[in-house]
Formats: sequence, structure tokens, C-alpha cells
Amino acid sequence: MSTRRMMLRTCAAAFTAAALALPAAAQTIDNSALNASGFRPHARTFGLVYTLPAEVNATLAATIGGPLKEKLINAGLATEAVMYNIPHVTVVHVHNADPTTPEKMLKALPKLPPVLNVTLKNFYTTEAAKGAGHPWWLDLGIVKEGDSFEAMMAFNTTATAALAPLRDGPLPRCTGPVYAAMGDAAKDLVKTMGVSGVNIVKDGKEVRAHNPHNTLVYSMAKFTPDVQAAMNQTAKEFNQILPDGIATTFKTVSIVELGFAGNVLREIYRIDLETGKVLTVATGKMASLN
Repeated sequence: MSTRRMMLRTCAAAFTAAALALPAAAQTIDNSALNASGFRPHARTFGLVYTLPAEVNATLAATIGGPLKEKLINAGLATEAVMYNIPHVTVVHVHNADPTTPEKMLKALPKLPPVLNVTLKNFYTTEAAKGAGHPWWLDLGIVKEGDSFEAMMAFNTTATAALAPLRDGPLPRCTGPVYAAMGDAAKDLVKTMGVSGVNIVKDGKEVRAHNPHNTLVYSMAKFTPDVQAAMNQTAKEFNQILPDGIATTFKTVSIVELGFAGNVLREIYRIDLETGKVLTVATGKMASLN
């Protein structure tokens, strides 16, 4: 590992340790759903995400949008073909039925990352937990190198530490059959953070599980061998269409509301990474951080 990367990871650990030292807002966290056989009922999930720039959405629509819809319909996945989602790359999600959670998230945000220059590349399928059956997704990854990637990872660590205490329990999609099929490390994250796939600081060291990506298909259909084969072939063809990926810049980060599978339903606050200015999307009025 380069000296620069080691310094960035050390800084992330320091920032998170400082965040954890602050008193957390009083919030009852109920993990009892982890022991149930079925998924926890979904009330409301809120999250922190980078929404994709318009030009990236336009490129995806013009190159793979049509083929993707046709392949989903041909595979009997009509629901997936019409599912609403604001394209994005996730930082962290929290489940809480309290409608004031987005305001609390805004006040709890740690120091923002700089403007991020990243490349979206490599389509692939993934399951919430291998063997659980569902949910599953078709994703587009992010190239895991460079200063911006390191800044994304560091921000995931600090944002997770700051926002996870606002949850009322685990994300429903991480409970029931998914939780039962998880490995020990993922189970520990769900118990302590409410979700797997996030970065934490443990024993003074940053432990990375975050895999930033954009999701194109969200599905609760069973991930049967036939469906898996069809979607893996789709990913292979899309990688041939966009072999170099799509370079882009994230200039904002947003607080959003999501559905059960992680699809973004609405944008609530949009925060400028350069200025820290906060737009309340529904009203067009400005809000403030912290």
C-alpha cells in the first residue's frame, strides 16, 4: 500500500474515532428482527447517496437502457423493468419510521468529501447474501483506485459512524433469510451498524467492507439458475458495450428516501460538496448543515 493511501486510511480512522466520541442522539435500536425467519416489515429507509449526473444517465439510457429493458421482460422480470429509481451510488442507508430522520441525518453529517472524480466500470450481478434467494441486483461498479476513491471510502467510514446511530433497527433486506445466509463479519455489521457493506473502525483500525456502485436492477424475484445465467450474460454484453466505463464527477451528495430493495424513491436534501450549501429539493429553499 502506498504512503498516500496509508495516510488517507489513517485519517479516516481518526475522524471516525472522533465522531464516535461524541454523544449519540437517543434512539432505541431493536435487533430482534434478526432472529426471525422472514424479512422485517419495511417502514421507511433513508440514505445518503451520490446521485448520478444527468450526462451519465443519458449515456446509460442511450447505450444499455433499451437492451436492459428488453432482457428483463424476456426473463419474466416485468416488475424490475418498470421499478422506479433515481440512479445513484450509495454511502449508507438507515431504517427508521420517524419522518424527521432526514433532518436528523442532515444535522449529524460529518465533514464532507471533496468533489469526486470517478469512473463507473464493470457490470456484474450480486446477491444480498449468497444462497438467500433474494434480493439480488445488477450493478455497475466504480474503479477502486485514485484519490477520489480513497476519499469516498474515508467518507463512508465517518458517515456510517455518524448516521448509523439514527436507525431504529436493521435494514429489512438484511434480516430473515439474508441474515441467516451471511458470514460472521457481515452479521456483525448488521448487528452493530444496521447494514452490511460499510466501513468501520475496529480496535483503532479501519475495516473496509464498502463497495461503491450504481445499481441498474433491483429484484425480489428468486435468483434461480436461469435468472442468474440471463443476468450474468447481460452484464457480459454491457461490459462489451462500455468497455472503458464512464468517467464522471460527483459534485453533490443527497439525503434520500428508499424502497425495500434500496431503490431511491425521492431526493430530500442535496448538498454541494464545494460550498456545503444545502437545497431542500421539494421546496427549492436552502437549509443548513449541522
